Amino acid sequence: MASLPQSHLVPGASSSPAAGSDGVGVNGAVWGLVVAAGSGRRFGAEKQFLSLAGKPVHLWAVEATRSVAIGVVLVVPAGREQDANLAGGADFVVAGGETRSASVRAGLQAVPGDADIIVVHDAARPIASEALFRSVVAAVEAGADAAIPGVPLVDTVKSVERGIVSSTLDRSHLVRVQTPQAFRSTTLRRAHSSAPESTDDAAAVEAIGAQVVVVLGEEANVKITSPSDLSLLEWRLSCGASARDAQ
Repeated sequence: MASLPQSHLVPGASSSPAAGSDGVGVNGAVWGLVVAAGSGRRFGAEKQFLSLAGKPVHLWAVEATRSVAIGVVLVVPAGREQDANLAGGADFVVAGGETRSASVRAGLQAVPGDADIIVVHDAARPIASEALFRSVVAAVEAGADAAIPGVPLVDTVKSVERGIVSSTLDRSHLVRVQTPQAFRSTTLRRAHSSAPESTDDAAAVEAIGAQVVVVLGEEANVKITSPSDLSLLEWRLSCGASARDAQ
């Protein structure tokens, strides 16, 4: 298994205390927000609601989030929030927005104000391990404003302009970022107060000058973007492999 450069890895994050199954961490209540509001245009279907090993993809994500959270908010496409078949395991189901960022903001409105840490997770990453959830929560409990999983790059990365290589990047300072991502509640709410648009919530938090630390992610924490990804996860689960074991 690849390791992060020491400049990226949070010392002791994986072994620090973290929220238990009751969702109460060292520093207070942890809530989860599962983003499942995508339209599925690129995939050709609402991938987050397809079956994976006999259970809808989004429910895998909700159950994984529940491992560290006292409550879970599920964000679904507008018009689906009253569908009782989607709610399993979530405390609140709310309608998402036109973009991922807008959907997170919709979910934040349902998270109680007394939540101390909020964990945001993409429903399209259904087999993130409980250990990974605990790792990002522990890093925030240890003092970070936010914590995200990162996986080291193993391929050479080049910058290309109009089909021509302009430079080769130093991959030792680059990681592929995943969810779950954990945040101090006040920090995440402040980051979204100006309604920014970004591909993940860490970018919004970075933009307000808050500290985002990186913990070691999981190669097997695949994001479903194509039917082949779903087939790969089916195979891994059929083999009884967890996200950590499959690396």
